Amino acid sequence: MSRYTGPKFKLSRRLGISLSGTGKDLKRPFPPGQHGPNQRRKISGYGVQLQEKQKLRHMYGLNEKQFRNLYDKAAKQKGKAGENFLALLESRLDNLVYRLAFANSRAGARQLVAHGHITVNGKKVDIASYTVSVGDVISLRERSRSLKSVKEAIEARHHLPNYIEFNEQAVEGKYIRLPDRSELTQEIDEKQIVEFYSR
Repeated sequence: MSRYTGPKFKLSRRLGISLSGTGKDLKRPFPPGQHGPNQRRKISGYGVQLQEKQKLRHMYGLNEKQFRNLYDKAAKQKGKAGENFLALLESRLDNLVYRLAFANSRAGARQLVAHGHITVNGKKVDIASYTVSVGDVISLRERSRSLKSVKEAIEARHHLPNYIEFNEQAVEGKYIRLPDRSELTQEIDEKQIVEFYSR
C-alpha cells in the first residue's frame, strides 16, 4: 500500500485526531461527508484497534509495510512492545528533523531529508526512515541554512522536546536520550495497536 496523498483535513476528521498537530484540521469536529454530524456508529473492538493503528500510521506518514516492519522490530526488543514502537517512530530521521523545527510538518521534513539538506554526525543522509541513535547530531548542510522555508519553520518553533538539545549557533540538534512515554502523544492508545498485530 502506498503512502496516503489525499485530503489531509478529511482524514483528520475521519480519524478524530489532528494529524498536523496544529488543531486547524479539526475546526469541524465531526466526520466528513453529507451525514458526518449525524453519524452514530458503534465501533467494534477490531474497529477501535484498526482506528488507533491508522491514527499513528498517518500521524508519522508511513505506508503499511514500513509501519508493520517497524512494529515487528519493536516487538523483538526488551520491554513493552507499544512503548518500544513509539520510541522507534520518534527516532526516525524525518521525525527528528520535524521535532527540531527545520520543517513545519513531517512531510516537509521528509522532503528536506530526501533532497539532501540534512546531515547526521557530519555525513549527508537522504533516507527519511534512517534510525537516529542516541548521541547522534542532526544538522542542516551549510548551503541549506539560508532556505526561506527552514528559517520560517525555526522562527515559528513553539516547543522543543526534552530529549533533544538544540544549538542555535551551529543550527544543529542532538538526540540525547530516548523519549519517555509521558513525553509522547497521549491521543494514541498503543496497547490497541499491540492487540491488533497480536491477533
